[in-house]
Amino acid sequence: MALSFTSLNSGSNANCYYVGNEQDAVLVDAGLSCRETEKRLQRLNLSIKKVRAIFISHEHSDHIRGLAMLARKHKIPVFITPATLVNSRFTTERIITVPLIGHKPVTIGELQITAFPKFHDASDPHSFLISSQGINVGVFTDIGHACEQVIYYFKQCHAAFLEANYDDDLLDKGPYPYYLKNRIRSGKGHLSNKQALDLFITHKSSYLSHVLLSHLSKQNNCPQLVHDLFTDNAAGTNVIIASRYEETPVYTISAESIAEPILFPESATVLNN
Repeated sequence: MALSFTSLNSGSNANCYYVGNEQDAVLVDAGLSCRETEKRLQRLNLSIKKVRAIFISHEHSDHIRGLAMLARKHKIPVFITPATLVNSRFTTERIITVPLIGHKPVTIGELQITAFPKFHDASDPHSFLISSQGINVGVFTDIGHACEQVIYYFKQCHAAFLEANYDDDLLDKGPYPYYLKNRIRSGKGHLSNKQALDLFITHKSSYLSHVLLSHLSKQNNCPQLVHDLFTDNAAGTNVIIASRYEETPVYTISAESIAEPILFPESATVLNN
C-alpha cells in the first residue's frame, strides 16, 4: 500500500491539496474552480471519482472558492466545522456537509484524516494529518505560529505541505501597508521562511522524505530563495515548491519504506463509499 500526494495549487490565489491511495482520496480545501480542479487532476492522471471527501481548513476565499460547485457536481461530502460553515456563507443546497471535530479522526476507506486546531485569523481554523497503513502526510498552511499541536503532528509526518509564506526582509521592504504586514506576521497570520525552517529543523522526523513548501507570497517571498534555504538544511528530505500557478507532480510513499506505524485513536466518523 502507498500514499500519494500533490498540490493542485498553493498560494493566496487558490489552495487545494490531494492525498490518496489506490482506492480512495481526499482533497484539503477547494480554492480552485471546479473546472480547473478537474483539469489538473486529469493532467496528473488522477480520477476525481476517487475523491471521497473534501476537508476545509477555514473560510477564506482562497480555500473555498470552488467548493460549492465541486461538491455539488461530484456529490462529494464536505467535512467542515460548524463555525467555518456559518462564516463561509455558501449555499449548502444539494451538498452533503459533515461536522468536523478536532482530534477525532475520520475514516474513509483505508484513509484516516485527523483535524486539529491551529492559530490563524479565521473563525475555527484547522490543519490535517492524512494517514494510511502507517504513512502520514500533513497539511500545515495558514498558521500564525507553530503551536504545540502543530509540532505534535508535524513530528509524525513522512511528508508535509508546510507553509513558508514570506521572507522577513521582503515583507519589511515590500509595498503592503503597515497594518497588513502586522497581520501577516502576527501570531494568527502566516509562517515566515524562518519560522517554517525552525519547525523543519527542530521537529522533523528522521523519515520525513518530502516537504512541499506551500502558500508562498507572490509579493513577499522568492521560490528560489526559500528552496535554497531549506535545501541547505534538508538532511535527506526532498524539498519541493508548491506553485501558485500549476500543480506539482504526484509523489508517492510506500508502506514498505517507512518506520513503525503510529497508532491513532479509534475513528469517531467512518465513511466508506
